[in-house]
Amino acid sequence: MRRRLKSLPVYVILWLVGAVVVTPLLYALISGFKSTDQLSRNPFGLPSPWVTANFTDILGSGTFWRAIGSSILIAVATTVLTVGIAALAGFAFARFAFRGRELFFTLFTMGLMFPFAVALLPLFLLLRFADLLDNPLGVILPQAAFGLPLTIIILRGFFREIPGELEEAATLDGCSAFGFFWRILLPMARPALGTVSVLAIVGSWNNFFLPLLVFNDDTWWTIPVSVQQFQGQYAAETARIFAYLVLAMVPALAFYAVAERQLIGGITVGATKG
Repeated sequence: MRRRLKSLPVYVILWLVGAVVVTPLLYALISGFKSTDQLSRNPFGLPSPWVTANFTDILGSGTFWRAIGSSILIAVATTVLTVGIAALAGFAFARFAFRGRELFFTLFTMGLMFPFAVALLPLFLLLRFADLLDNPLGVILPQAAFGLPLTIIILRGFFREIPGELEEAATLDGCSAFGFFWRILLPMARPALGTVSVLAIVGSWNNFFLPLLVFNDDTWWTIPVSVQQFQGQYAAETARIFAYLVLAMVPALAFYAVAERQLIGGITVGATKG
């Protein structure tokens, strides 16, 4: 009983935080099943009648699915590029001693202090010069570049915790440095790789300014840009906007539900090793 009483404030806080998070989502879901007239007359009540056309019209729209596909393609490509390069760089920073290693690593860490908004104008000029506007590479490459600092820091810390004796044993068995990295280190680093992959995907999925800057043609609009454009197009139909927002959140929520255990497990392993 004493333990329960001691933990009661924690549970109360968790319930309050959960209510704050869930209430807006539930309100958006219920509002999406109303007409705009119902929403203006009774904003907090249940729909009467329930209007499913808001959702079915959006699901039948090619624009919505094109935005989903574009977001998935860009997020996956960004993640593969970011994690692949960061794994190699983290391995070099963690397992090799060379002149200027700490200096180069410090330069990468300084990237965390570089705000993305400051780079918008020079980045736009660079992408225009490279003819990457209205090209998914114009989003993938900068996202990967901005995601490298944090990913390298996480992977380097994990790689440094691998015992040196393991690498020595692999070398004695005739394993090259890259062979040790590919066959032994990467399989052992799956929790950390899963964590940085989840972070990269979420960061790419939620990115709004860069796709808005790069894409003028709606062919490559991502979900955040599509939501903004839809809101401008149907500004007078608030209920339809709520329906679009709910459908746009479903893939992210589904991905988080699947990747939650991997993310928490990777953070826990990293914290234990640290």
